[in-house]
Amino acid sequence: MFTRRFADYRANRYRSKGLDSSQLHLVHFLESVGIEGRTVLEIGGGVGELQLDLLSRGAATATNVELVRSYDAPAAALAEETGLSQQVHRLIGDVAVEPDLVAPADLVVLHRVVCCYPDVEGLLSAAGRLTRRALVLSHPPYSVAARGATGLINLGQRVMGRQYRAFDHDPELMTAVLREQGLTVSHRRRGLVWQVVGAVRA
Repeated sequence: MFTRRFADYRANRYRSKGLDSSQLHLVHFLESVGIEGRTVLEIGGGVGELQLDLLSRGAATATNVELVRSYDAPAAALAEETGLSQQVHRLIGDVAVEPDLVAPADLVVLHRVVCCYPDVEGLLSAAGRLTRRALVLSHPPYSVAARGATGLINLGQRVMGRQYRAFDHDPELMTAVLREQGLTVSHRRRGLVWQVVGAVRA
């Protein structure tokens, strides 16, 4: 599913158009809590366009944790082009099952990630523990129509012989997991395709 071809597409889209509207909503929330001098951890950050934008807005460093290596070369090229490669660190692994894989960061980002991961409680528990200041995530709408679309996506993946499956997790469950990790949800945005949730540590 997340092949080198897909990674090249994401990198080229960023080169030509910059961040999309859903990504900008995540950035605007992080701006409200403060980006300058902060460390950033993005879980499942793909080619790293969000990280590069946050670095350009004053973040100190960015770490990306990804499950696949197909993004690495396009991500490295983007970072080099923007002159930010020295501030970006990339790791391969799963923070939900490898809790010591990465150090905590001030700002933690999960964009279009929870819908790709079966154990959302494990993922968000790990992400919450790694958050010093604020966490922001996006997820699909939780509705009958959205769950029907998820079912069709998974049927298509099964027919094509792919292992990838999409998930539509309950937002109340996700909020409860963040609360258990000492985070308070302070921002919600309901979009047609992506909902944004921002949480801060008191």
